Amino acid sequence: MTHLVKIFFWGMLISFLGSLPLATLNVTAMNITVKDGIRAAMVYSLGSMVVEIFFVRFGLIGMGWIYRHQKIFKFFEWLTILFLLILSFACFKAAINKTGIGSILPVSTQYPFWLGVLLSATNPLHFTFWFGWSTVLMSRNILLPRPPDYNWYVAGIGLGTMEGFAVFVYGGDYLVKKMNANQNLISWLIGIILLITVMIQVYKTLTRPLLK
Repeated sequence: MTHLVKIFFWGMLISFLGSLPLATLNVTAMNITVKDGIRAAMVYSLGSMVVEIFFVRFGLIGMGWIYRHQKIFKFFEWLTILFLLILSFACFKAAINKTGIGSILPVSTQYPFWLGVLLSATNPLHFTFWFGWSTVLMSRNILLPRPPDYNWYVAGIGLGTMEGFAVFVYGGDYLVKKMNANQNLISWLIGIILLITVMIQVYKTLTRPLLK
């Protein structure tokens, strides 16, 4: 049991820390908080988390196949970059028009759970991020190739992901309440951060070679 708890903790810690850098999923969670409230943002986060742990669980079974088909994930990387770019320009447009951060999300939030599922399903970083960390844990015999280890591992990942999203959901809500009179400033800041993220992602995508 101690071994399984250790696996659970590692999954939770890695997932939480991996959810903190700005990216499409967590910035979208923050935007949904402002637009539709905390409940909608947490439902969105749940949808995103469900897809992530499904991908990780599937990936643990077929890690070799996933890693060999990198051209597929290269496509999804560019798709993610495109979405980030659209979101960045939407932020700039909201700032220029002074319409507030609540209007910058360029997709419908009527069904937040399925929006989380959709955006998470098109995020290629789930495979690359968790393939790398799972390989490290297996090489150190922390994560063993057996179902109980996998189950506790993905359970920890799920909790860590929700904790990471909560930082942006509640943090975004607090930020906007404190700067309610300067919402266009928030839009400028998020837009600039997203644009920098796009440039970093483009560089990484162009410079990382495909495996043969």
